Amino acid sequence: MTYLLLALGFLALATVVALVARRTARRAGKPVAGWRALALAAGALLLLTAVFDNVMIASGLFTYADAQISGARIGLAPVEDFSYPLAAVILLPALWSLFGDRFGGSDDR
Repeated sequence: MTYLLLALGFLALATVVALVARRTARRAGKPVAGWRALALAAGALLLLTAVFDNVMIASGLFTYADAQISGARIGLAPVEDFSYPLAAVILLPALWSLFGDRFGGSDDR
């Protein structure tokens, strides 16, 4: 399995959970995460991923098999690496929305 297929699987799963959470929140009359906040978080995480992945790859901490990546890179980092922080930005607010009340969190603060 290539990194691209693995990354697409994570993104697809995160998107499905986010859509379910959004629909559930709207039916319950709860607020839904704002797009600006999500975009800001995504931008910050993608920037940090670009910086730190490039540093770690340049210092030789890890490498990627060329046969397993798409070949597209941002600096030294394959674009597939950027799918994981993006999936986190999509998935974590959705999980908070779905399960936050069960674990002591609340959207009503």
